[in-house]
Amino acid sequence: MSPHDSFDFDFIVIGSGFGGSVSAHRLTEKGYGVAVMEMGRRWTPETLPRTSWSIHRWFWRPKLGLRGFFNMRFFRHVTIFHGCAVGGGSITYACTLLTPPEKVWEAGSWTGLANWKLEMPQHYAGAARMLGATDNTILGPADLLLKQAAEATGVGSTFYRTKVGIFQPAEGQPGNQIFSDPFFKGEGPDRTTCLGCGGCMMGCRFGAKNTLDLSYLYLAEKHGAQIFPETQVVDVRPLAGANDGSAGYEVSTVRSTAWIRRHPQRFTCRGVVFAASSLGTMELLFRLKEKNALPRLSAELGKHVRTNSESLIGARMPGYHEDLSQGIAIGSGVYIDEHTHIEAVRYPAGSDVMGVLTTILTNGRPGPRRIGLWLKNVANSFLRHPLKTLRVLQPWGWAREFVILLCMQALDNQIEMQWQRPWFWPFRKFLVSRGDKVPTYIPKANQFAEKFAQLTGGFPMSMLPEILFDVPGTAHCIGGCVVADSPNHGVVDSQHRVFGYRNMYICDGSVIAANLGVNPSLTITALAERAMSFIPPAAESQWNDAPPVQVWIEDQNPHILKKSGAT
Repeated sequence: MSPHDSFDFDFIVIGSGFGGSVSAHRLTEKGYGVAVMEMGRRWTPETLPRTSWSIHRWFWRPKLGLRGFFNMRFFRHVTIFHGCAVGGGSITYACTLLTPPEKVWEAGSWTGLANWKLEMPQHYAGAARMLGATDNTILGPADLLLKQAAEATGVGSTFYRTKVGIFQPAEGQPGNQIFSDPFFKGEGPDRTTCLGCGGCMMGCRFGAKNTLDLSYLYLAEKHGAQIFPETQVVDVRPLAGANDGSAGYEVSTVRSTAWIRRHPQRFTCRGVVFAASSLGTMELLFRLKEKNALPRLSAELGKHVRTNSESLIGARMPGYHEDLSQGIAIGSGVYIDEHTHIEAVRYPAGSDVMGVLTTILTNGRPGPRRIGLWLKNVANSFLRHPLKTLRVLQPWGWAREFVILLCMQALDNQIEMQWQRPWFWPFRKFLVSRGDKVPTYIPKANQFAEKFAQLTGGFPMSMLPEILFDVPGTAHCIGGCVVADSPNHGVVDSQHRVFGYRNMYICDGSVIAANLGVNPSLTITALAERAMSFIPPAAESQWNDAPPVQVWIEDQNPHILKKSGAT
């Protein structure tokens, strides 16, 4: 069905990651005219970088001429790793598709707003089917070492193979074999079985990884959705005559990779789906609120941001007899206690840039004493093993010799993102983090890394920013626009409808209202599936969708909307 004559599209979806791709596909299925605005580039197996040393094709910093698909954002409380591409974070994520424990539905602002435990299993199942989730059958040397370390520390029974979105070969069959679409009854592209090269996070160059551009987004585009790559949304505002968006929206864009000729464009639509990732959606909505384009947005924007309470540690084994980069990016995991689990992570051989950030493992509370202890550890290591220490601290060969141990905890640590002028740059506002520090030192995790290294004669390692600056790294930033019962507690309702507006939704990790303790990709996908299930087919739409309470008034604080009592 074509969009209404007076609109360019029925829906504009901002972002093409897990939430955006689901939204585009399901809305297209329902007969809507859909456009997807994606700031990143479209990638193919031929254009992906072979190693992380191809900085210009790996890192996303377009103002510096870096037009890759991986980005790092540095905040006082956390360093956030995220993707930017057609297909969003699926291009660079580790393909891990895990279901969180049921207790997450009993924590946070979404508690009691739906029968989550009853509803979500069907959406998890649908998401897993679309993403081709299956048990990992390719255990590499790093996975086997993880299993040995788990057994040596008394938690061997908790070892598990991850659920992954990868097309794996049948038992006894080689990888790199081409098959006609095995997932969507011939509707999807041909696929190639996995080689176990460890290159998932550098972008799969063989067609084995179930990225969104080969699943949800592929089907959406095939059935009529239009994708606008390298297109940054800079403005979204209700059309004249209806401040709540019931008359539709105007969406303005520029070319994200251009410096001078930015090719501004203007589109109109009946509905908008924000799906630019937790960080991207928060940043865009803060800008729109500041410029009075969407003044009704809740004052809870930016609050309840969570990071899975992560810490990155690991072990490096110089000259190890096996290539530790072989396997799937995250092929296995173990639970070292009821709140904490560790996954073995790897990059492909030659992708050694992250090695610059690793250093000798150091225990102790964050602060000057830990930095002093780190200096002491490095000095002692040089005195005892000068050549080995030098070998461990230089990056070349890092991916072949290093196992990253990604530690995640299901503990509810939160920070807040605010829109402020930082002291070092008073000319414009940025996202800045506030709140209590997320722990970077998890004693049990460090003990596990020491045991892991001991088994192989290697060196236990820490991440340098965690020691020097007490700043953890995470690829799992969630929250900031959380599901809640009202705009006094969150930004969207239980159907992801934005408080204060009609036909406006948020479908990405920013809506998650509890710490998952596992990789969030499957949960974001399942929540988006659920949100889209409430939207009627195009032929039945009244274009009047909003949270149940429609009338809101402002109190003395113009940034807080309160229920007026009318419906």
